[in-house]
Formats: sequence, C-alpha cells, structure tokens
Amino acid sequence: MKLVKKPEIDALFKNPPSHVLGVLIYGKDRSQVIERATVLAKRIVPDITDPFNVSLITDTDIENDPARLEGELQSLSMMGGRRLVRLKFFTEKAALDKAVAAVVKQHAAGDYNREAFLIIEAGSLGGESALRRLADADKALVSIACYEDETGDIIRMAREAFAANGVSLTTGAMDIFAQRLPKERGIAHQEIERLILFIGPHSHKTLEERELQDFLGVEPEASLFKAAQDAFGGRMKSAQAGLRRAFAEGETGPDAMRALSGHYNKVKLLKTNMSKGMGGKEAAKVSGVFWKDEADMLRQAQTWSFDLLDPLASDLIEADKQCKSTGMPDLLIAERLYLQIAGKANRAGL
Repeated sequence: MKLVKKPEIDALFKNPPSHVLGVLIYGKDRSQVIERATVLAKRIVPDITDPFNVSLITDTDIENDPARLEGELQSLSMMGGRRLVRLKFFTEKAALDKAVAAVVKQHAAGDYNREAFLIIEAGSLGGESALRRLADADKALVSIACYEDETGDIIRMAREAFAANGVSLTTGAMDIFAQRLPKERGIAHQEIERLILFIGPHSHKTLEERELQDFLGVEPEASLFKAAQDAFGGRMKSAQAGLRRAFAEGETGPDAMRALSGHYNKVKLLKTNMSKGMGGKEAAKVSGVFWKDEADMLRQAQTWSFDLLDPLASDLIEADKQCKSTGMPDLLIAERLYLQIAGKANRAGL
C-alpha cells in the first residue's frame, strides 16, 4: 500500500494499524529515510536500542546469511508482545532485492510471527525493484518514498527553526541561504543549526546578506574543483579534506568524477598547447585556466607527462561507472582515485 499524502503518513506514524506488518521507507534522501524510520520505530517499541525486543540487520548480513531475515521475523519477543525488526537495505543488487521481497511477502501473508513489525530503510529503489512493487501493492505492507525537499520546503523549515531560536534573515539573505542549502534534509538541518549558532541563539538579530557571505564561504561545487586541483597537485590531505567537505554538503560520486575529469582534461589541454610551442601564459589563457590558478596549473602541466596522464582516462571512466552501478559508497570510490592521483603527482615531483 503506497502512502504519498502527508496526512496519511502522519496518521500511520501516530498509530500504525494492526493489519500492517511492515513498512518500506526508501528514497535518495537518506537522512529523511532514517529520520522517518526512527520516528516509526519509537512507536512500535518503547526502547529502540533494546536487544531483546529489537533486531537491527543490514543487506550485508542477509548476503552472508540468506536465512537471517526469515529467522528474525519468526523469532518471538523475550519479553512478550511486539518486537521490531529493522533492516537497512542500501544495496543495488537485484538478486538480493528479489530474495528479500520473497521473505517479506511471506511475512505479509502471516507466515511468520505477526507480532514482528518490519521496518525497511532503503535507497533509491527504481520501479523494477521487486521489494518496492510488493510494498506498493500488498495491504499488509506500506511503502513511503522520501523525495528531496523542494526549495519552498527548505525555506519553511529554515524559517521555523530561526523563529524557534529567536533569529532571522533579511529577505535577500534568506533567498541566498535557501539556494545554497542542500536538498538532503539531514545536511540541511545541520547547516541551519550551524547558522543559528553563528548568529547567536535568542539574540533577536537579523542577519544581512553581507554577514551571511562570511558564514557561507565557498560553494560545494567549488570544493570539488579545488579538491581535484589539489589531487593533481599532489596535495593529498587538502584533496581528501575538500572531497569530504563537498560530500558533506550534498555532492555525489558522479559529481566528484566530473570535477576530476574536468581538471584532467584541462591539464592535458594545457600540456598539449605548451607542447605546440605556446608560452605558459598564452597556453593557460587558451586552455581556459583561471588567472589565480595559472602558476599551479603550469606546474602540473610541466610535471605530468603524457605517459602518466593517458592511463588515467580509463581509471576515471571506471570509477564513474562504479559510482553509478555498484553498492560501494560513492565517497570511498572517489576518495580512492583522488588519493591515487595525488600519490602519482607526489612521485612525479609535485
């Protein structure tokens, strides 16, 4: 049974019907998925950390032990009454999706312990997901999609938080802040709380655009491009820090690969133009190098040989493919390649 309207979802969370045996909460906004799952879990059992009444399992657990989920759903509470089974399912493996759907279907039919309430937290399940299709259709199950907040939702959330803490922003400052906030709810919450601390809780101060700029600093995208430049410049710690900052602000693996590929192409173009006899400044200008980065980019182009650059093309393509198709964390894939490139730059003399 698919729930879309907020009043329906709120009603479920307030008092889950007895015929509902499981809820699938999924979507790209992982913080919202976890937040909603936690709220619901607290309605099912008084203490969500109680090991006697709560079982927390992951997709990796099921992959290693295919009977694990079935066993948890069959188990009775040691204290009697309802127990909670919480599954964190953030894999993209179709076979595992089908296997879990088969077990959940049996649970929905009442084949296991009806006092076991199942909450599944999942990523962006597509229309082909057997688990999602089952939860959408079965009356004993509920599916709830967590979409990224729209700008209006972000502004409303920010204004409510500011009002509760006795601070405010001018209209212009609010517009800028809303544009810069990531749509991922958890990170947006963190940024709003950080700004409240910056202004001063209950100070009754109204922040203006100029003051807001001091707080905002650099764009998340700029963090990625700087991280890519640091990687090719052999600045390993700076590259890693910039990459992690960008991910914390809502950037993704494909974004990181795009920034790295863009810098790779710029270094290669700059080196090609220099090999044609152009002077450094002329080559930098023709290659679209920003004047502040000119000295660093010229050092990189002079140090990176074509023998070192050419093999990186396939590495970039493969890493981008992994970010889009595997169950590995995007940050891990991106970080590995950024650090590998920084290491090669160090060995080349940067």
